[in-house]
Amino acid sequence: MIARIWGRLEEGAIAFLLAAMTLLTFVQVVLRYVFNSGLVWALEATFYLFAWLIMIGISYCVRVHAHIGIDLVVKMMPAAPRKVVGLVAVALALLYAGLMFWGSWNYTDRMMMLGIEAEDIPVERWMLSIILPVGFALLGLRLIEQGWAILTGRAEGFQLADEAAEAMALDQRGKDDPTDDASARGGRGR
Repeated sequence: MIARIWGRLEEGAIAFLLAAMTLLTFVQVVLRYVFNSGLVWALEATFYLFAWLIMIGISYCVRVHAHIGIDLVVKMMPAAPRKVVGLVAVALALLYAGLMFWGSWNYTDRMMMLGIEAEDIPVERWMLSIILPVGFALLGLRLIEQGWAILTGRAEGFQLADEAAEAMALDQRGKDDPTDDASARGGRGR
């Protein structure tokens, strides 16, 4: 139940941030090219919205297995070595997330101590940059979940997006669809 709510919050935050970025950029373009004016803070706000989108999206993509990688050799391995390689991949990714969490925490803490404001937004920079340690902490939690799934046998390894399999499934689905052949389009080829 909590996992489902947390997943929906992640998806909602990603959708909101993407919509806010798009709307702000659209308004800025209209103001600049139609009215020859603009919002001074729009570029910096878009930059921070994008940073928040990326940092939330990193952990979300681990959850939905949307990260891509080259795993041809790993997929050809038997189950036991594939499990070991998956755990090593999770451990290395956790090391990365931990180092980045530590560095971003120090950075954010220093920004808080110095009281530096953003360039065009009247807010202290640490408030806008707090997503860095939060995002890497979320990534660490998702990686721990993935490692636990490997250890308990619910996953064979570090699950990545398989674009080739998805493309082949779409191609096969297109071949199975009778409305997609040339006769259904009036005899014209592609």
